Amino acid sequence: MRRLLVLLLCAFTLGAAAPAVTAAPASRACVPDPATPKQQLRAEWIASVSNIDWPSRTGLTADEQKTELLRWYDEAVALGLNAVVVQVRPTADAFWPSPLEPWSHWLSGTQGQDPGYDPLRFAVDEAHKRNLEFHGWFNPYRVSMGTDVNALVPTHPARVHPDWVVSYGGKLYYNPGIPEVRTFTIDAIMDAVRRYDIDAVHFDDYFYPYPVAGQTFDDAATYAQYGGGLSLADWRRANIDALVSGLSSAIRSAKPWVQFGVSPFAVWRNASTDPAGSPTQAGVQTYDDLYADTVKWVREGWLDYITPQVYWNIGFEVADYAKLVPWWSSIVAGTGVHLYIGHANHKVANPAQPAAWQDPNEMSRQLTFNRDYPEVEGDIYFSAAQVRANRLDHMSIVKADHYGVPAVPPTAGRLTGRGPGLPAIVDAERTPGGVRLGWVSGAATSFAVYRLDGHTLLGRCDLADGRHLVGTLRAGRGPVQTFTDATAVAGQRYSYVVTALDRAHNEGWPSTPRFVRA
Repeated sequence: MRRLLVLLLCAFTLGAAAPAVTAAPASRACVPDPATPKQQLRAEWIASVSNIDWPSRTGLTADEQKTELLRWYDEAVALGLNAVVVQVRPTADAFWPSPLEPWSHWLSGTQGQDPGYDPLRFAVDEAHKRNLEFHGWFNPYRVSMGTDVNALVPTHPARVHPDWVVSYGGKLYYNPGIPEVRTFTIDAIMDAVRRYDIDAVHFDDYFYPYPVAGQTFDDAATYAQYGGGLSLADWRRANIDALVSGLSSAIRSAKPWVQFGVSPFAVWRNASTDPAGSPTQAGVQTYDDLYADTVKWVREGWLDYITPQVYWNIGFEVADYAKLVPWWSSIVAGTGVHLYIGHANHKVANPAQPAAWQDPNEMSRQLTFNRDYPEVEGDIYFSAAQVRANRLDHMSIVKADHYGVPAVPPTAGRLTGRGPGLPAIVDAERTPGGVRLGWVSGAATSFAVYRLDGHTLLGRCDLADGRHLVGTLRAGRGPVQTFTDATAVAGQRYSYVVTALDRAHNEGWPSTPRFVRA
């Protein structure tokens, strides 16, 4: 105990003097290597609707559900991912004890049945233990995958307010044109935001439903009541704008550090429809068919990130990956909104897809293409089951080509600020498992550990990218944080530095370097 107190005293003394002897975070003059970004989102969608990913089927016990989710998380970490996007409100129901909506059918098989634990709390806590960002994925308007409203639990809001519901395309939806529906949807999501330590609220591509041939979304009466002189299309877009802007304001008011992101169908409008649109010939346009003006949401700053689902290969004539990524890069440029790309793992090795998807390197090529567009700051893969399937070894190739070093998620543009104070390394020793470091730090959410050649001094640009990053970890309890570098080569001399990061991943100054021989 006395030795620990001495170490701590020395550490705080070193920490107070450290700015005189350590390098500051990299300046603009440094040129990061785009192949080893220090900040990059690496995530996968974990879908619950129809038991696509988790839980794998209804009726699993609480322990079985937990075991399944932990396997998803551990596989994500092993792949080099740093975030998970978990669907927690798939069909106007909840993966937490919501006071507004019933327990999800996709947990137990019976809507309204308590699963015996709080899945959302478990999911958030376990993600953070592994230093994975947790993005809660909410579907705003889908009520049921069937059309029988009476199949819903009697207390379901759709049963209590049947006038809120529209049947369309074999499913039930809340009517986005009813103001009370919008208020209710925001309230239902904000209950989770306020009660749980989530890092982001995430929507996918469902707003007004995708068009179904020969069917009409029956909102004529609502339009007559609330249209206010707008065309039907403009009124519908205004309804979705109000949801997105209203939820954005609610999140930032309640918890400013929680991000809001949307993953739309990747074609806003074709250039043949609108000169400002993308060079595509897609049959669906979000602006015209889903009434989702995703470009407006970016330019208004209502979002922290946008993840267009660029689910096509490089060279696909109708919607070319190599044309859509530059177009989206131009949309976000200068806005402070991050651009992540949604990837179609479900198309790999699918014989019904173009020949490019039979090539195991197609997805890796897409990520390499992204390096030429600095606006692209990460990737999300659909979905976890397809990532696990790893057909043609495509994700093994992605990991080898792109995830050789760790990365921390990007800092939202509106949350950029000064990072925490510098840590002080108090111990570094060789152990059978590698080099073990110990350090003390003030308030921090996580840490980054860098390893350099022990024969050179820390240069001004050495931390400009992730080439020297060997690990990241969530801050633990207690005065001393620890990390073991299992990749250290025995007999080599290394120099280690540690930085502290806040909740938004703002990085502070590096510690005084600690030299050690592995």
